[in-house]
Amino acid sequence: MSAFLAALRISRRDAWRFKGRSALIMVMIGLPVLVITAVLTGAATTSLTPKERAVSRLGAADASLLTFPYRTPVRQEDSGDSAYQPKSGTSQRPWTPAEINTLLPGRLLRYQTSQANVRLPDGFNQADVVEVDLRDPMTAGMRTLHQGRYAAAPGEVTISPKMADLGVRVGDTLTVRRPDRTVQVVGVAENPNRPGNLELTALPEGLLNHQNDGNSSGWLVDTAGPVMRSKMAQLNDAGLGVTSRAVLDARGDDSRGNVNDTRDLAQLGVVIVFVVMETVLLAGPAFAVGLRRRRRELAVISAQGGSPRHLRLIVLADGLVLGGAAAVLGVVLGIGPGLLVESVLARELDWSHGPADVPWLPVLGVAALGLVSGLIAAIVPAVQASRQNTAQVLAGRAAEVRGRARRPLLGIVLVTAGLGAIGYAMTRGQVTMIAAFVPFVFGMVALTPWLVQATSRIAARLPLPLRLSVRDAARHRVRTASATAAVMAATMGAVAIGIGSSSAYTQQEERNVTVFPLGTTVIGGATALDGQTWARLKDAVRARFPGTDIVTGHEVTDAKGRDLWLTVPRTCEPACAQRFYDRPPIGGADLLAFLQKRRDPQAAAALAAGKAVAFSTDVVSDGMIELTVSDLDSDTVKERKRIRIPAVVSSGADPRQAGAVIPPQALAKAGLGTVERVLYTASPPQDDRRMEADLQGEVNGNVYLYADRGRAADRALVLLVLLGAALVLVLGGTFAATGLAAADMRPDLNNLSAVGAAPRVRRLVVAAQAAYIAGLGAAVGLVAGAVAGVALTWPMTGTGSGGMNALLEGPGTIDVPWSFLAVVVLGLPLVAALVAGLFTRTRLVLARRVA
Repeated sequence: MSAFLAALRISRRDAWRFKGRSALIMVMIGLPVLVITAVLTGAATTSLTPKERAVSRLGAADASLLTFPYRTPVRQEDSGDSAYQPKSGTSQRPWTPAEINTLLPGRLLRYQTSQANVRLPDGFNQADVVEVDLRDPMTAGMRTLHQGRYAAAPGEVTISPKMADLGVRVGDTLTVRRPDRTVQVVGVAENPNRPGNLELTALPEGLLNHQNDGNSSGWLVDTAGPVMRSKMAQLNDAGLGVTSRAVLDARGDDSRGNVNDTRDLAQLGVVIVFVVMETVLLAGPAFAVGLRRRRRELAVISAQGGSPRHLRLIVLADGLVLGGAAAVLGVVLGIGPGLLVESVLARELDWSHGPADVPWLPVLGVAALGLVSGLIAAIVPAVQASRQNTAQVLAGRAAEVRGRARRPLLGIVLVTAGLGAIGYAMTRGQVTMIAAFVPFVFGMVALTPWLVQATSRIAARLPLPLRLSVRDAARHRVRTASATAAVMAATMGAVAIGIGSSSAYTQQEERNVTVFPLGTTVIGGATALDGQTWARLKDAVRARFPGTDIVTGHEVTDAKGRDLWLTVPRTCEPACAQRFYDRPPIGGADLLAFLQKRRDPQAAAALAAGKAVAFSTDVVSDGMIELTVSDLDSDTVKERKRIRIPAVVSSGADPRQAGAVIPPQALAKAGLGTVERVLYTASPPQDDRRMEADLQGEVNGNVYLYADRGRAADRALVLLVLLGAALVLVLGGTFAATGLAAADMRPDLNNLSAVGAAPRVRRLVVAAQAAYIAGLGAAVGLVAGAVAGVALTWPMTGTGSGGMNALLEGPGTIDVPWSFLAVVVLGLPLVAALVAGLFTRTRLVLARRVA
């Protein structure tokens, strides 16, 4: 025990003496701990249980009741979420307070919720509307008043802090659309669980019209006793949805998402393995740097009677001290930023928000993970310390203990086992596939020392800076292999996930067949819009899309001008995943040219002759297209009849385009009417919801907007995140090994300077060392990652059939992001070499004082 305490004291003193190296190791170990702790803390605070949401939903009430259109039984969860009526009824008579009190005695407070378009300083936007008397004690805690007062009369509202951030002030007058109102702002009140939403609060029917039962309306109830499950069942049978505080309290926090099932545990285990491995590979060279600087101190201890076990203990104590300190700091610094970032993002991005919550058990597990990583990273330097020659070190002739050249048998066995596991996992699923990567990655790590030795044979053919760097890297295989393996693992992960995710996004785009080219924005209004409102909508759209072509289209109506719903069935049933196309575009030659991005005289002539123009053969049978005409009654579509019109087939501007363009005259022959109510443009807005709300408020009418952007932005974001993570890991591993190499090569570099080499030669030697480490790791990672990424496409894009059939059928899509791979494999090593060369010290360092 005394030896262990002495080792801890020596390690603590050494860590304080060499603050730069200690900080580097602590950053490598503590950064993953900090990030994971911050993510866990933010996720726990953001993930709300029904009990944590109760205050914003119930205030101080004992229960809330939700009404429905009919008096038929209601099904719901204990939390009150997902309440619905599986069967309709005949009676739609609204509930009265007296009827409610017959079922549940207590004081009632009316509430209703909806949405409205409100004019803000930068235009119309959609806002939630909550109508309840917030002055009543029963609503205590539902909304926190920050400024002014609560609404006390019709026409008065309080706004959310997010709306105040957009420039609305207490005392301002707001214009609200649908319903059309002018209201006065009297205060600022915040939803404790959604601080970032746009919300107006008012008295019941102070802003909204009276909402019929089933339209997000009901009562808060203050009862004499708790509302238990038996009473909830009785109220459900009567046709009311119920949220009970007593039931939520009884549930506690058991509804919070936990890692319980096998899938989550398997994913967590794989993540832990890879995090520990990458941390060890990155921190290992840094511990080796410390060993170089302490070799004389350790030799003195050995000369005074210290055994090899004592030397190992001292170096392992470095891992314990630095790993423990990094883990503690990572946890402490991770909790604070996690809560801070969550509170800021909840306000800015409209996330759910709850009381500060730290999941201590997972966080402590992450801290233990950091401590274990530090200990494992110190194992190899500890073994080297115990094997050093004391006499050589004290004489100043110490050199790194070279790893013995061995055949790569272990690596070959692990790689082979990994490939076999990957082949098996290709027919099982993503989790099994990720688990199968573990032996494959460890096999590649085990092969790295052999690869370093094999590639060193080309050193004789290289220019001087590269020759010196490659030979030095080969002499110190342990140091070089650790950093190269870290770069390889990071590159392999980025390449594999990049290929898999890019293939998945590409498949989604291919399956998302549509009649519109990618990037099309469709803006329409109900056929009930009058001509003046429609003209205002066209002017508003042209003002918001300046410099872009805007083409008009039609909606179909019956003889009385009521909306109808058109559907184009596909002839490939039942093989089609999507068996029909809803609401085909209706228009003339301009619309056809817009959808084809060219002028097709033959297709335009057919359209003018009353024939539909189809972009795929799956909707055409015997030269005809069948259209299903349905009545649109609220949310229910009821088929009325089917009509057939002649059609020709042409190609669209986008290979994924399908469906057909319908000429208005063909519908007129079938006894149907059309009215111009749709606009098409090739310029998607930045915010679809905001643009839709702005247009609705501008024209004061029912307007919809749809923009088809595809998944290119999502794919680019994923690849950008992968590139950033790979950059950090590649640079970290490269610089740790380069710093150690520069220390080891100092005599060689001094000799270069002594014989007249310019300072830039020293820079080139260090830059070449970084380029060799990062380049070799990236090249090996590219090959291994390509194998893993292609295999990953089977479970991510396959048909879903199991067994050997899935393996033989192949993946649904393989899409290789070549630009991304080029940046990872060529760009990152180049960046590592440039940065290492720029920050290398070129001043000659003398080995001894000159008299």
